[in-house]
Amino acid sequence: MTNISDTKQEPNSGYLRLEQQITWYDTKSRNSQRYYKIIKFVEFCFAGFIPFMAHIDANITAGLGVGIFVLEGLQQVNQWSQNWITYRSTCEALRHEKYTYIGRSGVYAGKNDDEAKRILTERTESLISTEHAKWISRQEYETDRIRQVRSNQ
Repeated sequence: MTNISDTKQEPNSGYLRLEQQITWYDTKSRNSQRYYKIIKFVEFCFAGFIPFMAHIDANITAGLGVGIFVLEGLQQVNQWSQNWITYRSTCEALRHEKYTYIGRSGVYAGKNDDEAKRILTERTESLISTEHAKWISRQEYETDRIRQVRSNQ
């Protein structure tokens, strides 16, 4: 079994990159979740005030409606909900890979250190590139959807 502290020091082991990517995806997932939930909470508050404010001031009511529109536009542009889910999924897959590697189970069972490091690097990069391809696909889909809406107007 590999000593993990030794593996972290080796620039070509793949383990350091795995750790960095777990940290990156974990941070991005948490931030996306936070932004999404804040935006949705504010939208719900604005929507809840609209019926009440409709009897008091039309300008405030209109402002609340515009606020909801702008906040939902931010969510659609930044895709915080989708990023939260996708980044969390990738982070957990990377963590699974880490613990499988450390425990020398699954594809790592019975492998020598060099072979296990090679497999770790390949599988880590595969997870990252798959997530990146999905992200690109989502961006292209959203761009196409916006173009269709504009062409129908």
